Amino acid sequence: MRHTDPDGRRLAAVVHTAFFLLLCSSFARFLTRDQDGARAGWVVTLFAVFALLYVLGYVLAPAPTPGTAPTTRHLVWLGAVSTVWAVLLALAPSATWCAMPLLFAGLYALPPRIAVPLAAVLTALVVISEVRVSDGALNPNMVVAPPAIAAVATAVFVQLQRQAARQRVLIDDLVRTRRDLAATERRAGVLAERQRLSTEIHDTLAQGLSSQQMLLQAAERVWETDPEAARAHIGKAVGITSRGLAEARRFVHDLAPADLTGQSLPAALGALAERESGPGLTIDFRLDGDPGPLPERIEAALLRIAQGALANVREHAAATRAALTLTCLDDQVSLDVADNGRGFDAAALPSEPDRTRGHGLPAMRIRARQSGGALTVESMPGEGTVVSVAIPFSLKESVS
Repeated sequence: MRHTDPDGRRLAAVVHTAFFLLLCSSFARFLTRDQDGARAGWVVTLFAVFALLYVLGYVLAPAPTPGTAPTTRHLVWLGAVSTVWAVLLALAPSATWCAMPLLFAGLYALPPRIAVPLAAVLTALVVISEVRVSDGALNPNMVVAPPAIAAVATAVFVQLQRQAARQRVLIDDLVRTRRDLAATERRAGVLAERQRLSTEIHDTLAQGLSSQQMLLQAAERVWETDPEAARAHIGKAVGITSRGLAEARRFVHDLAPADLTGQSLPAALGALAERESGPGLTIDFRLDGDPGPLPERIEAALLRIAQGALANVREHAAATRAALTLTCLDDQVSLDVADNGRGFDAAALPSEPDRTRGHGLPAMRIRARQSGGALTVESMPGEGTVVSVAIPFSLKESVS
């Protein structure tokens, strides 16, 4: 029997050692007590064949691993070595206790429905052999002891096999559950990354393309009547294109806003307010307090939320003025985007991104939540809109 685990190797070593000790003891007993001149040559040959078959079985027909069916080669070996032992037992009763390793091999390799009858047959042969060579009155131990020992060994082995089978089932369930959990986590990671990427694209490239479209449409309308205004619109579209290209390159590199490269969050918000201001819409930026250095992901989230909120103001609010305010308190940093536009019913806001229109406010909520904060919207029809996001200031401490 070959084993890959240390416990199995130790058990196999004990069994093999016991077999050869019993074999040598039986052979010595035969030579000293049971030797019969007419059959001695045959018995010695059978002892040698028996030992050789046992060794060949270990080398050429190893026992199956727990939980797997025995190979045909192993079953053939087990049948051959048992047959040789039975013939040897008939000629030399000294070989009686060599049945123990055979009993172990049968119980280990065969299913209980076959191993138990085999154990009974081996035990019966042992009892018959003991009774056949007994002298004088029959010793009850010769009849009772071998079946009792075999019954205990068989019961213990069958119980261990059943426990091992249950453990294998539990291990298989655990492995399958862990594999399913890993697959679920991968799917969740893919969905989260997809949501993050779609939000990044919406807040950068999609908004830039929307602004370019509006500027080019405006340029087309006044192309004949006001060439200067048309060129101004085209110039702004070119500027948006340049920023979009920078965002795309930064997006590919590490998904950080290009506006935050080389400048602080207040400076980036001020530049955003100035850039989004134009004919019919004035945007002011105000800073209340000193934010200090914030984690990059917090700065990126606040800047993206500001971009999304101002894009909504430009496209939907019909506002003439808007205010972008960054406030730093003792325990949090907050960003407010307020406009004097037409407003809307805040209670009717969707909880998920609208695929036909974009991500908008739901995407801002996701960004705020991922940053450990919360986003609120206050609006009434005809009374403008205020979008506010607050992030706990303790996150600032994680800046390295």
